[in-house]
Amino acid sequence: MRVRRRRRRNFTRVYILAAVLLVALAGVLATSFSGGGQEENYAAAESGIERPDDYAHIMVMGVDRRSDDAGRSDTLMVVTINRNTGKAEILSLPRDTRVRIEGNGYDKINHAYAFGGSKLTRKTVEELLGVPMDYYVLVDVKAFERIIDAMDGIDIDVEKRMYYEDPWDDNGGLVIDLYPGMQHMTGDKAIQYVRYRDGEGDIGRIGRQQHFMRAVMEKMLSPSILPKLPQLAEEIQSAVETDMPLTEMVAMVQLLPSIREQGMESVMVPGKPAYLEDVSYWLPDIMGLRALVSGQMGAELADRALANAEKVRAQYDESLPKGLTVLEENTGTAVAKNTAGDGGETEKKEQQENEGRAQAEQVQKPARAEGPGGISVLIINDSGINGAAARLADRLRDKGFNVTGVDTGRKSDRGHTIIVTDSSNTEWFYGMPFPCTIMDGGEPNEAVVYIGQDYE
Repeated sequence: MRVRRRRRRNFTRVYILAAVLLVALAGVLATSFSGGGQEENYAAAESGIERPDDYAHIMVMGVDRRSDDAGRSDTLMVVTINRNTGKAEILSLPRDTRVRIEGNGYDKINHAYAFGGSKLTRKTVEELLGVPMDYYVLVDVKAFERIIDAMDGIDIDVEKRMYYEDPWDDNGGLVIDLYPGMQHMTGDKAIQYVRYRDGEGDIGRIGRQQHFMRAVMEKMLSPSILPKLPQLAEEIQSAVETDMPLTEMVAMVQLLPSIREQGMESVMVPGKPAYLEDVSYWLPDIMGLRALVSGQMGAELADRALANAEKVRAQYDESLPKGLTVLEENTGTAVAKNTAGDGGETEKKEQQENEGRAQAEQVQKPARAEGPGGISVLIINDSGINGAAARLADRLRDKGFNVTGVDTGRKSDRGHTIIVTDSSNTEWFYGMPFPCTIMDGGEPNEAVVYIGQDYE
């Protein structure tokens, strides 16, 4: 009997904020704009966080829309802009962030879009951050490849060897094959870069998204983009919707020189990874997050805001289900600063400093993991067997491996279990108590296990 294979949902974890935001602010989008802004909702008003009038918050969603359901907000971030100084900061919200979604209890934040579209997503974000969103920008991620090609590609400095081959991919096979170093990428190659998964899980994905955003922003600010604007605007027009009124966009256009000069800092919601059975979560550090949001507006949490944050944190801790496994703590607050526009001097200086640090790290870093404890393992359940990833995580942890996360895959009919890791790690995976194939890919301290139906 022929098994009917479920079509893979290609969530291309993209970070096209720079292209969308800069082009949108330049007024080249010909989309329809409804009156923007909204009154602060109850949760945001009760948070006690004071927001000066000169700050604006823009929620940006990357959504994979499909004909069979509403889709998911696979990329979610909030841009904070100071209307007076032009300083812009980006807060990335991991898609697995566990939050309260009105009418649906606690769930992953990317499910809010499926439950109630951009309106419910907006309300959920406001409740989590304690500040209102002035506008939203929604991007159809399926147009990602076309947008990058319309820009004539981008230049990305790939940070490490990235190789993965999946002959079971529903689109006829997936091959990610990238080498370290600066390289020019078309839309297809850029998709490979942002889709690559390693032992760092969501942390690694967001780090690559920030890296990608920097590359897009630099291309958007270069003179070479000018003759490409008509085609680029046409592609973005079909992929973007927003409630930001044209008058607000025109006002923000005047801030572009300041944004370009100061750069855009990117930071992720502080917290730590966890999982319940085969469901992965990111548990936000409520106190640290509220302090971060307030700090982006140049202030500290006042007494009322601090008391409210403590109350929200206590309620959140009480909501955590039994059996939740919390992994090693990781605040996720690393900052990536985009410094395009000052003649390249700041960027060159930072690049030199980064190269110096990388060389020093390379000398200190061992050529291979010295044991299972030095290998970060991400487990993805593609088998359709409930609880398989959680059980495998326990077995690998008993063998001394550093399990950094589990996740339910985009497919549930993978036949065979695959371990993707650097060849120097293979000896540590020999003798697994289940059939598997070990494939070369990643770095000496990383591994990704894709569970197939032959696991049990």
